[in-house]
Amino acid sequence: MAYLERDGVRLYYESHGGGSDHTPLLLTHGYSASSAMWKPNLRALAEKRRVITWDMRGHGRSDSPRDVARYSEDASVADMVAILDACGITRAAIGGLSLGGYLSLAFHLTHTARVAALLLCDTGPGFRQVEARERWNAYAATRAQALEQQGLAALSTSPEVGAGPHDPHGLALAARGILTQHDSRILDSLPSIRVPTLVVVGEHDAPFLAATEYMAAKIPGATKCVLPGAGHAANIDQPRAFETATTAFLDRVD
Repeated sequence: MAYLERDGVRLYYESHGGGSDHTPLLLTHGYSASSAMWKPNLRALAEKRRVITWDMRGHGRSDSPRDVARYSEDASVADMVAILDACGITRAAIGGLSLGGYLSLAFHLTHTARVAALLLCDTGPGFRQVEARERWNAYAATRAQALEQQGLAALSTSPEVGAGPHDPHGLALAARGILTQHDSRILDSLPSIRVPTLVVVGEHDAPFLAATEYMAAKIPGATKCVLPGAGHAANIDQPRAFETATTAFLDRVD
Protein backbone atom coordinates (compact mmCIF):
# COMPACT_ATOMS: atom_id res chain seq x y z
CA MET A 1 0.00 0.00 0.00
CA ALA A 2 1.45 3.36 -1.01
CA TYR A 3 0.63 6.88 -2.13
CA LEU A 4 2.15 9.20 -4.67
CA GLU A 5 1.36 12.83 -5.35
CA ARG A 6 0.87 14.12 -8.86
CA ASP A 7 -0.22 17.63 -9.67
CA GLY A 8 -1.26 18.14 -6.05
CA VAL A 9 -3.48 15.03 -6.01
CA ARG A 10 -2.57 12.08 -3.79
CA LEU A 11 -3.09 8.72 -5.54
CA TYR A 12 -3.39 5.38 -3.76
CA TYR A 13 -1.84 2.25 -5.29
CA GLU A 14 -0.76 -1.25 -4.33
CA SER A 15 2.02 -3.49 -5.65
CA HIS A 16 1.65 -7.26 -5.37
CA GLY A 17 3.88 -10.20 -6.25
CA GLY A 18 7.14 -10.09 -8.13
CA GLY A 19 8.79 -12.08 -10.87
CA SER A 20 11.20 -9.92 -12.87
CA ASP A 21 11.11 -12.40 -15.77
CA HIS A 22 7.38 -11.95 -16.26
CA THR A 23 5.48 -9.02 -17.76
CA PRO A 24 4.08 -6.78 -15.01
CA LEU A 25 0.36 -5.95 -15.05
CA LEU A 26 -1.35 -2.63 -14.28
CA LEU A 27 -5.07 -3.02 -13.50
CA THR A 28 -7.54 -0.12 -13.49
CA HIS A 29 -10.95 -0.45 -11.87
CA GLY A 30 -14.34 0.62 -13.21
CA TYR A 31 -16.28 3.79 -12.47
CA SER A 32 -17.37 4.07 -8.81
CA ALA A 33 -15.31 0.98 -7.90
CA SER A 34 -11.76 0.91 -6.50
CA SER A 35 -8.61 -1.20 -6.46
CA ALA A 36 -10.41 -3.45 -3.96
CA MET A 37 -12.39 -4.99 -6.84
CA TRP A 38 -9.28 -6.95 -7.88
CA LYS A 39 -8.67 -8.54 -4.46
CA PRO A 40 -10.35 -11.87 -5.34
CA ASN A 41 -7.87 -12.30 -8.21
CA LEU A 42 -4.57 -11.04 -6.80
CA ARG A 43 -3.27 -14.31 -5.41
CA ALA A 44 -3.53 -16.03 -8.80
CA LEU A 45 -2.50 -13.07 -10.97
CA ALA A 46 0.51 -12.14 -8.82
CA GLU A 47 1.85 -15.68 -8.46
CA LYS A 48 4.40 -15.15 -11.25
CA ARG A 49 4.37 -11.44 -11.94
CA ARG A 50 4.10 -8.04 -10.35
CA VAL A 51 0.54 -6.69 -10.32
CA ILE A 52 -0.20 -3.01 -9.68
CA THR A 53 -3.68 -1.81 -8.74
CA TRP A 54 -4.72 1.76 -7.97
CA ASP A 55 -7.62 4.08 -7.16
CA MET A 56 -8.59 6.71 -9.72
CA ARG A 57 -8.86 10.28 -8.50
CA GLY A 58 -12.27 10.72 -6.92
CA HIS A 59 -12.38 7.03 -6.00
CA GLY A 60 -11.47 4.89 -3.01
CA ARG A 61 -8.43 6.11 -1.06
CA SER A 62 -7.21 8.59 -3.67
CA ASP A 63 -7.89 12.32 -3.30
CA SER A 64 -11.07 13.95 -4.54
CA PRO A 65 -10.16 17.50 -5.66
CA ARG A 66 -13.17 19.83 -5.78
CA ASP A 67 -12.45 21.27 -9.25
CA VAL A 68 -14.03 19.29 -12.11
CA ALA A 69 -11.17 20.45 -14.34
CA ARG A 70 -8.88 18.12 -12.35
CA TYR A 71 -10.80 15.11 -13.69
CA SER A 72 -10.30 13.97 -17.29
CA GLU A 73 -9.20 11.11 -19.50
CA ASP A 74 -5.84 12.82 -19.99
CA ALA A 75 -5.33 13.29 -16.24
CA SER A 76 -6.22 9.64 -15.60
CA VAL A 77 -3.74 8.39 -18.20
CA ALA A 78 -1.05 10.67 -16.74
CA ASP A 79 -1.85 9.19 -13.31
CA MET A 80 -1.30 5.69 -14.75
CA VAL A 81 2.07 6.77 -16.15
CA ALA A 82 3.07 8.24 -12.79
CA ILE A 83 2.18 5.02 -10.96
CA LEU A 84 4.23 2.89 -13.37
CA ASP A 85 7.13 5.31 -12.94
CA ALA A 86 6.83 5.15 -9.16
CA CYS A 87 7.00 1.36 -9.38
CA GLY A 88 10.03 1.46 -11.68
CA ILE A 89 8.11 -0.20 -14.52
CA THR A 90 8.94 0.83 -18.07
CA ARG A 91 6.58 -1.50 -19.95
CA ALA A 92 3.60 -3.52 -18.74
CA ALA A 93 0.42 -5.27 -19.69
CA ILE A 94 -2.29 -2.64 -19.28
CA GLY A 95 -5.75 -3.80 -18.30
CA GLY A 96 -9.00 -2.75 -16.72
CA LEU A 97 -12.71 -3.28 -16.39
CA SER A 98 -15.39 -0.99 -17.83
CA LEU A 99 -14.05 2.59 -17.54
CA GLY A 100 -10.71 1.03 -16.61
CA GLY A 101 -10.69 -0.84 -19.91
CA TYR A 102 -11.47 2.33 -21.86
CA LEU A 103 -8.64 4.14 -20.06
CA SER A 104 -6.32 1.24 -20.93
CA LEU A 105 -7.08 1.87 -24.61
CA ALA A 106 -6.49 5.60 -24.06
CA PHE A 107 -3.15 4.79 -22.41
CA HIS A 108 -2.16 2.68 -25.42
CA LEU A 109 -3.05 5.50 -27.80
CA THR A 110 -0.69 7.99 -26.16
CA HIS A 111 1.97 5.70 -24.62
CA THR A 112 2.15 2.83 -27.09
CA ALA A 113 5.78 1.97 -26.36
CA ARG A 114 4.96 1.27 -22.72
CA VAL A 115 2.26 -1.31 -23.51
CA ALA A 116 3.26 -4.98 -23.75
CA ALA A 117 -0.32 -6.23 -23.98
CA LEU A 118 -3.92 -5.14 -23.39
CA LEU A 119 -6.51 -6.79 -21.15
CA LEU A 120 -9.96 -5.33 -21.84
CA CYS A 121 -12.74 -6.51 -19.52
CA ASP A 122 -16.46 -5.73 -19.89
CA THR A 123 -15.73 -2.48 -21.65
CA GLY A 124 -16.20 -0.62 -24.91
CA PRO A 125 -14.17 1.70 -27.14
CA GLY A 126 -16.59 4.62 -27.12
CA PHE A 127 -18.89 5.91 -29.84
CA ARG A 128 -18.45 7.22 -33.37
CA GLN A 129 -21.96 8.66 -33.68
CA VAL A 130 -22.47 12.00 -31.93
CA GLU A 131 -25.99 11.05 -30.83
CA ALA A 132 -24.78 7.88 -29.10
CA ARG A 133 -22.02 9.80 -27.37
CA GLU A 134 -24.51 12.42 -26.19
CA ARG A 135 -26.71 9.69 -24.71
CA TRP A 136 -23.73 8.28 -22.86
CA ASN A 137 -22.76 11.70 -21.53
CA ALA A 138 -26.35 12.31 -20.40
CA TYR A 139 -26.13 9.02 -18.49
CA ALA A 140 -22.89 10.19 -16.85
CA ALA A 141 -24.52 13.49 -15.86
CA THR A 142 -27.46 11.59 -14.36
CA ARG A 143 -25.07 9.46 -12.29
CA ALA A 144 -23.32 12.63 -11.09
CA GLN A 145 -26.58 14.33 -10.11
CA ALA A 146 -27.77 11.27 -8.18
CA LEU A 147 -24.51 11.12 -6.21
CA GLU A 148 -24.70 14.83 -5.43
CA GLN A 149 -28.28 14.50 -4.19
CA GLN A 150 -28.29 11.07 -2.56
CA GLY A 151 -24.67 10.44 -1.65
CA LEU A 152 -23.38 6.86 -1.71
CA ALA A 153 -26.97 5.58 -1.63
CA ALA A 154 -26.98 6.32 -5.36
CA LEU A 155 -24.28 3.73 -6.12
CA SER A 156 -25.28 0.78 -8.26
CA THR A 157 -25.51 -2.74 -6.86
CA SER A 158 -22.95 -4.21 -9.26
CA PRO A 159 -20.52 -6.40 -7.24
CA GLU A 160 -17.39 -4.34 -7.92
CA VAL A 161 -18.94 -1.04 -6.83
CA GLY A 162 -19.38 -1.63 -3.11
CA ALA A 163 -15.68 -2.05 -2.43
CA GLY A 164 -13.76 1.00 -1.30
CA PRO A 165 -14.24 4.12 0.87
CA HIS A 166 -15.69 6.64 -1.58
CA ASP A 167 -16.38 10.37 -1.46
CA PRO A 168 -19.69 10.87 -3.32
CA HIS A 169 -18.66 14.34 -4.46
CA GLY A 170 -15.45 12.93 -5.92
CA LEU A 171 -17.42 10.26 -7.75
CA ALA A 172 -19.80 12.89 -9.13
CA LEU A 173 -16.91 14.98 -10.44
CA ALA A 174 -15.28 11.86 -11.91
CA ALA A 175 -18.52 11.10 -13.75
CA ARG A 176 -18.55 14.58 -15.24
CA GLY A 177 -14.84 14.70 -16.06
CA ILE A 178 -13.62 11.13 -16.71
CA LEU A 179 -16.68 9.08 -17.59
CA THR A 180 -17.87 11.49 -20.29
CA GLN A 181 -16.53 11.15 -23.85
CA HIS A 182 -15.86 13.81 -26.46
CA ASP A 183 -14.67 12.14 -29.67
CA SER A 184 -14.06 8.78 -31.37
CA ARG A 185 -10.25 8.70 -31.10
CA ILE A 186 -10.20 5.52 -29.01
CA LEU A 187 -12.59 3.63 -31.26
CA ASP A 188 -10.73 4.78 -34.38
CA SER A 189 -7.42 3.57 -32.93
CA LEU A 190 -8.43 -0.11 -32.64
CA PRO A 191 -7.08 -1.28 -36.05
CA SER A 192 -3.67 0.25 -35.23
CA ILE A 193 -3.18 -1.85 -32.08
CA ARG A 194 -0.26 -4.24 -32.55
CA VAL A 195 0.16 -5.72 -29.08
CA PRO A 196 -1.45 -8.98 -27.89
CA THR A 197 -4.98 -8.21 -26.70
CA LEU A 198 -7.45 -10.22 -24.64
CA VAL A 199 -11.07 -9.05 -24.67
CA VAL A 200 -13.13 -10.53 -21.82
CA VAL A 201 -16.86 -10.18 -21.20
CA GLY A 202 -19.40 -11.80 -18.94
CA GLU A 203 -22.01 -13.91 -20.71
CA HIS A 204 -24.80 -11.84 -19.12
CA ASP A 205 -23.21 -8.40 -19.54
CA ALA A 206 -25.68 -7.49 -22.28
CA PRO A 207 -24.69 -3.80 -22.71
CA PHE A 208 -21.10 -4.79 -23.56
CA LEU A 209 -21.50 -7.93 -25.66
CA ALA A 210 -21.68 -6.02 -28.96
CA ALA A 211 -18.74 -3.81 -27.97
CA THR A 212 -16.71 -6.93 -27.18
CA GLU A 213 -17.49 -8.40 -30.60
CA TYR A 214 -16.53 -5.12 -32.25
CA MET A 215 -13.19 -4.81 -30.45
CA ALA A 216 -12.30 -8.44 -31.08
CA ALA A 217 -13.00 -7.93 -34.79
CA LYS A 218 -11.18 -4.60 -35.15
CA ILE A 219 -8.05 -5.24 -33.06
CA PRO A 220 -5.66 -7.37 -35.14
CA GLY A 221 -5.13 -10.81 -33.60
CA ALA A 222 -7.28 -10.11 -30.54
CA THR A 223 -8.52 -13.05 -28.46
CA LYS A 224 -12.11 -12.97 -27.23
CA CYS A 225 -13.21 -14.74 -24.05
CA VAL A 226 -16.85 -14.95 -22.91
CA LEU A 227 -17.14 -16.09 -19.28
CA PRO A 228 -20.23 -18.27 -18.70
CA GLY A 229 -22.44 -17.22 -15.82
CA ALA A 230 -20.75 -13.83 -15.38
CA GLY A 231 -22.23 -10.35 -15.54
CA HIS A 232 -20.52 -6.97 -15.75
CA ALA A 233 -18.08 -7.72 -12.91
CA ALA A 234 -16.76 -10.82 -14.66
CA ASN A 235 -13.63 -11.05 -12.49
CA ILE A 236 -15.81 -11.23 -9.36
CA ASP A 237 -18.72 -13.26 -10.74
CA GLN A 238 -16.43 -16.00 -12.10
CA PRO A 239 -13.02 -15.35 -10.51
CA ARG A 240 -11.41 -18.72 -11.30
CA ALA A 241 -12.46 -18.63 -14.96
CA PHE A 242 -11.25 -15.02 -15.23
CA GLU A 243 -7.90 -15.89 -13.67
CA THR A 244 -7.44 -18.96 -15.88
CA ALA A 245 -8.08 -16.96 -19.05
CA THR A 246 -5.94 -14.01 -17.93
CA THR A 247 -2.93 -15.99 -16.70
CA ALA A 248 -2.91 -18.17 -19.83
CA PHE A 249 -2.95 -15.01 -21.97
CA LEU A 250 -0.18 -13.33 -19.97
CA ASP A 251 1.94 -16.48 -20.07
CA ARG A 252 1.76 -16.32 -23.86
CA VAL A 253 2.79 -12.66 -23.73
CA ASP A 254 5.80 -13.61 -21.58
